[in-house]
Amino acid sequence: MALVCLAIVNLAACATNPEKDPVQIKLNDLDTRLARIERVVANQSLLDLANEIEALRSDVRALHNDVDVLSNSLEDHRLKALEARGASSPVPPGGTPGGVPGSSGAPAPATADSGGAALPVPDGSDRANYQAAFALLRDSQYDKAIPAFEQFLASFPDSSLAENAQYWLGEAYYVNKAFPEALGAFQKAVDKYPQSRKLPDALLKIGYCDYELKQWESAKEVLAQVATKYSDTPAGRLAAQRLDKMAAEKH
Repeated sequence: MALVCLAIVNLAACATNPEKDPVQIKLNDLDTRLARIERVVANQSLLDLANEIEALRSDVRALHNDVDVLSNSLEDHRLKALEARGASSPVPPGGTPGGVPGSSGAPAPATADSGGAALPVPDGSDRANYQAAFALLRDSQYDKAIPAFEQFLASFPDSSLAENAQYWLGEAYYVNKAFPEALGAFQKAVDKYPQSRKLPDALLKIGYCDYELKQWESAKEVLAQVATKYSDTPAGRLAAQRLDKMAAEKH
């Protein structure tokens, strides 16, 4: 009887002190662990969302780059047409063509080194200034495009657009028939941006500049490199055509 009474007392104690009930303690522990897991899952969901947002941002950046590539490709065709038309333009007497630095027909535009040039968009971003300089080139305002690109490169040397700007600076000089300056600009594009997608075009234009400067051996060497290494590109095919022309001219 005493044992029964003791058991009844213990059961009553458990009922009045649920905190000490092993089953309740286990349930409380499970509740705590479940809450912790739910927090982890919630945090993981936020992490997945953040990763998805970053992936979308990368896609947007890629689309912007594709737009730039397409735009530059279209302008390549336009500039090639301008070069073809400019090939028959006479050089002004007593100077280099087109009023580029050193010409006698017009004041030399200030360059980044001279400290006299200003950015096309003084308070603008690198993209705004690049687009402004490119617009000058597109509109055949080469004397303005040259210092604009030079100042862009001086002001935004680490811009993702710098490699394009360096190439288009060479094009501005080349279309303006300032072949020594164009050669230097294209060579810098090759040396400084060896991974650039414009590398084949820059090498092609180095060969073209050597040709215009009557540096036949240098021209053949560079053009042969482009024709061989980039045979499946427009630059490679143009290099092969120029080599054929040089052979016909017996250079």
